[in-house]
Amino acid sequence: MASTADIKNGVVINIDGQLWSVIEFQHVKPGKGGAFVRTKLKNIMTGKVVDKTYNAGAKIETENVDRRDYQYLYNDGSGFVFMDTSDYDQITVPSEIVGDAANFMLENQMATVAMNNGNPLYVELPASVVLEITYTEPGLQGDRSTGGTKPATVETGYQIQVPLFLETGTRVKVDTRTGDYLGRVTD
Repeated sequence: MASTADIKNGVVINIDGQLWSVIEFQHVKPGKGGAFVRTKLKNIMTGKVVDKTYNAGAKIETENVDRRDYQYLYNDGSGFVFMDTSDYDQITVPSEIVGDAANFMLENQMATVAMNNGNPLYVELPASVVLEITYTEPGLQGDRSTGGTKPATVETGYQIQVPLFLETGTRVKVDTRTGDYLGRVTD
């Protein structure tokens, strides 16, 4: 057991069997009355954000979350297989836990997997990834970047909106949190 003095950004707290990550915290000492800690917590599984206040010195239950970098290998139908590059151990993360990250994962790409007591909690990708457009309608003469957008399918099978002038085979940078087009990649 820990106390409210141990609350810091990133600490994971167990509340009624659910894991919550501390996004923000503030120790408050009002002129009258006892001190307290105001926190903003994010549910690790659902992503729901709530505000919670604790009296100073209250006991809280912290959880140990191990965040390690893994290499994504392949999808075996029942889940996604990742390999720890330091010891070559492989783990399978169920599709429900990977969630929307699957739209942006390519084989051999690095990702952070958070584990708690040997159970995967979530998969975290870099803020942006580079993907190749595998299909989009051809651009027409006069299409410019300030025009509109059109749908394009990237190599993972996910569909994003891109400017009208982009063509099949173009490599683009995509935001993994929102799925937004960030720009062309020339290399």
